[in-house]
Amino acid sequence: MKYTLLLAALLCGPAFADRQSFPPVDQADRDPSLVGFRETLLAQVTARNIDAVVAAACPDIYLSHGGDGGPEELRANLILDPETLSEEQRENADALRAEYWSDLEYTLSQPGYFDDEGEFWMPYQWQITLPASLDPELAYFVTGTNVSLRQSPDRNAPILTPISHEIAIIRDFQDGAEYQRVLLTDGTQGYMHSDFLWPMTGHRAAFVKSDVGDWQLCTFVSGD
Repeated sequence: MKYTLLLAALLCGPAFADRQSFPPVDQADRDPSLVGFRETLLAQVTARNIDAVVAAACPDIYLSHGGDGGPEELRANLILDPETLSEEQRENADALRAEYWSDLEYTLSQPGYFDDEGEFWMPYQWQITLPASLDPELAYFVTGTNVSLRQSPDRNAPILTPISHEIAIIRDFQDGAEYQRVLLTDGTQGYMHSDFLWPMTGHRAAFVKSDVGDWQLCTFVSGD
């Protein structure tokens, strides 16, 4: 079952909702076979074992909103041949490849939940249903406990309130900035360290059990 975030005209109206916290709960231990699969797959990802990671994927693994998917697309993403990139991006191939592996490893290590179909999704905050009126590109999840919301973008600035596992809105995300200006669901505004903000359109992954009872990686995708 998904959690529904209750917001009232958050971006354009005077009324705001109470703040809601979604503490992390990992449901993986409901199925020991899933725990074993995840641990093994994470070890292979950490080792950057391309063949083993591809072998763990569904025949129709979903990897993008515009691609064909499948194990060969996953392999191509993991290898990231510079010749497949535009001339402007080829010099960034090593950094892009490293980022893809890092995103996969980090996502698979997050707490997750079982959906109504028995699929296991990570991270667990993916079960939060945002209101239709909210642009998901503006929504971020605060991943820490008692993260400081500060009066200004400075680690020594006064603390307005601690934030734990809730949605924050960022109208103008600043790439590379240490702090972001955020809006909480009750209308409180301030600055939060970027390290604790996960985009709600960021990477998520799903494990699905096959007809013969084997777990497989069937989704690894980002975007709305």
